[in-house]
Formats: sequence, C-alpha cells, structure tokens
Amino acid sequence: MSSTDDKTRLAALMVSAAALLAACSTREPARAPAPAPARPSPGVAAPVAPAPASSARTWDQYRLAAARRITAANAGRTFDGTPPDVLLAIPVLEIELNADGSVRHVEVMRYPRQARDTVPLAIEAIKRAAPFGDVSRLPKPWKYTETFLFNDDRKFKLRSLDQ
Repeated sequence: MSSTDDKTRLAALMVSAAALLAACSTREPARAPAPAPARPSPGVAAPVAPAPASSARTWDQYRLAAARRITAANAGRTFDGTPPDVLLAIPVLEIELNADGSVRHVEVMRYPRQARDTVPLAIEAIKRAAPFGDVSRLPKPWKYTETFLFNDDRKFKLRSLDQ
C-alpha cells in the first residue's frame, strides 16, 4: 500500500469524525449547569419529612409509629408478608432519642453471626427515617429496641410490624 492510500484513508476518517461531531452537537445556546443539590454530611441522612407530632402515650405505641416511619422512608429496601423460615440476619438495635425525636445514638444489642453488613444497613434505615416525633412526654430513658429481619435479598421487615 502506498502512502497516498494512507493519506486518503486518514482524510476520510477525519471527515467522518467531523461529521459525527457535528451531528451530535445541539443548536441550543449553552446554559450554565444546574447547581448540585445540597448533600447531607457523611453519616447523616436527610430527614424524610418534618417530625410528626407524636400522639403516642406509651413506648409500644411510639415504637409502632416509628416502625411505620422507618418502613415508609426505606421503600424498596423492605419486604412485606410473612418472613421466610430462615432469615439471612437478625440485628437488634437500641435507638436512643432526643426529646424532639431525633436520633441521639444507635447501639447494636445483637450482631448477627453472618451477613454482618446488614447492621450498617439497619442503622442507615433508622437515620433515613429520623426524626420520629416528640418523646418528651414519654418516660425516660428515651430509648427503645427494634429488631430487623433481613431476607436473602438484604431487604428487611421490622419485628414491631410483624407481631
């Protein structure tokens, strides 16, 4: 092959590339990029909605309302129906709250033997749903436990909702 053939092929390739670039360009005027949405600090989840007014008079009522809020805030990460006979993992967490229902501290009361990665998933689910509503009228200490039932897909159901 001669160098003339190579030059012809190179020229044809450049014309094709230029045509491709021209076809991909838009005729709209350039716009400034949209500002990036504000991101919460690492480890802090943005609240789902303002804390609901709590009408709970007992910790059992509060736990049930909080479980419903956690489930609602984690759509796509939960499962419905009867839990399978054999669960992947069952972490148990103690959730300590501030008077306004925001999460003060989460302590792991029971780590699962396997699938220990479900513990941070459970903690993030709690943070994603917080705050849970005023607890100042409930007896201290302002804490309760919740059990997460994880299936093989790493989706959870809360024990409070399965009773």
